[in-house]
Formats: sequence, structure tokens, C-alpha cells
Amino acid sequence: MNVTIPAADLALAAWLLVLNLVAYAVMASDKRRAKKRARRIPERTLFVWAAVGGALGIWLAMAQKRHKTQHASFRFGIPALLLLNVLLYGGAFYLLHR
Repeated sequence: MNVTIPAADLALAAWLLVLNLVAYAVMASDKRRAKKRARRIPERTLFVWAAVGGALGIWLAMAQKRHKTQHASFRFGIPALLLLNVLLYGGAFYLLHR
């Protein structure tokens, strides 16, 4: 059985993978900077990464690095953005396959 994955699906998957890897790295970098008391990455930047599709990466970094977990804006905002990401990108996927 030969399964062919459409190029648009591969592009969307690659976009989301790269976006979430970068978002994870940005959040992990902020944690390292916090430990060193160095210049931090603005919270707004972290939320922008989450909003454009990197919410899963931010959320995973929050959990694994124990970073920003005490901030209500992150505790509730990142899961809300993850849901929004799923709806938007899921909708895009749906529209590609109607």
C-alpha cells in the first residue's frame, strides 16, 4: 500500500513543527536567562510565539522547565492559545481537504 501525503499537508506539518521547536527554545532560553539573572525575553514575545502557532512548544517548555507556571496569564493563556491554534490550524487542514 502506497500512501501519498499532499505537499500542502507536509508544508503545514513542517511549519508547525519548526514553529513549536523555536517557541520551546525561546521559552527554555528565557528560563536559562532567569537563572543567570540576565536580560529576559519579554512575556509579550512569548505570547506572540504561542499565538502564531507555537503554543504547544511554549506549554511543553513551561511544564518541563517549570517556568512561568505561577503566572496566571501563562497558566490560563497558553492553554487558551493552544486551543485557538488547534482550531485555526485544524480549520486550515479541514479546508484543504474539503
